[in-house]
Amino acid sequence: MHGFAFGQLLGPFSLNTSTFVGYYLRGVVGGITAAVGFIFPSFCMISMLSWLYFRFHELPQLESALKGTNPVVIGLILVAAVGMEKPTVKGVNGWVTALLAFAGAAFFKAGTPMILVLGALWSLARCYYQREHK
Repeated sequence: MHGFAFGQLLGPFSLNTSTFVGYYLRGVVGGITAAVGFIFPSFCMISMLSWLYFRFHELPQLESALKGTNPVVIGLILVAAVGMEKPTVKGVNGWVTALLAFAGAAFFKAGTPMILVLGALWSLARCYYQREHK
């Protein structure tokens, strides 16, 4: 259970869990083997697709097919954004914070670390203000 919880904390859950299970069952060699076995197929597929793209990117058929995927990619991003919005953004303060973070990134070219630091400072200031004015 500790490995399962630790795998959720550190990032890519499936990779962490498979590495932990490999380590638990066969030690360091098992952990390395599980991690390589998890990553290697994706690496091979992306490498092959990259090679194909750079080899054939000037074909008119491929260019038109890739241009046709742009609306699909935008739609997928919007669906993912709407799906993430429902459970996490709550109340007026959540919406204001989300819109300010978007404005900072889109219009002021603020990086992710800056947005996270400003969001943390805003949350701390808001909590402090609410405690003092109860």
